[in-house]
Amino acid sequence: QVQLVESGGGSVQAGGSLRLSCAAYGNMWSTYCMGWFRQGPGKEREGVATIYTRAGITYHADSVKGRFTISQDNAKNTVYLQMNSLKPEDTAMYFCAAARSIYCYTLLGNPDGMDYWGQGTQVTVSS
Repeated sequence: QVQLVESGGGSVQAGGSLRLSCAAYGNMWSTYCMGWFRQGPGKEREGVATIYTRAGITYHADSVKGRFTISQDNAKNTVYLQMNSLKPEDTAMYFCAAARSIYCYTLLGNPDGMDYWGQGTQVTVSS
């Protein structure tokens, strides 16, 4: 089993920055892909960024490229999402997820393929 605990959400003005953290516990040896997903009011859950943890290869959604960066600290079993130049449309509940699959690029567009989920952390961006 894998447990994921997110932190770092909050409220910020447009143009500001936040860093989300996701601490992973349990049998992480069984997972190869971790990622961040978000769900805004009245919207479906969408992929933000994923990372192939064995090699640090990252994938980002077009909507956040150049503004958000996913990274990892293997020693701490933690994945981060640095969010810069935040926009009101980034307002959402952000979820950390992990998968036993190695296909992190595909999972970016297919949240249903992730195996483990955190409880989520709210990000609110005001204009």
